[in-house]
Amino acid sequence: MELLILKSGKSYIRVKEEHFLVVDLDKASVFPMDQIKKVLAFKDSLNREGFRDACIKKLVLTEEDV
Repeated sequence: MELLILKSGKSYIRVKEEHFLVVDLDKASVFPMDQIKKVLAFKDSLNREGFRDACIKKLVLTEEDV
């Protein structure tokens, strides 16, 4: 499974009611690949709010038996 996530520096971003919070990976917002336009808009908003190093990353999840 592939998901999109926003990152700034070494921190991840949580989108909550159009506000951005800097969080660890386990609290970050993730988005399906088909929401790329929405994620690009969030990245642009982050840049305008001073997150100059904001970027979009793709998470690749795999499932295995333990």
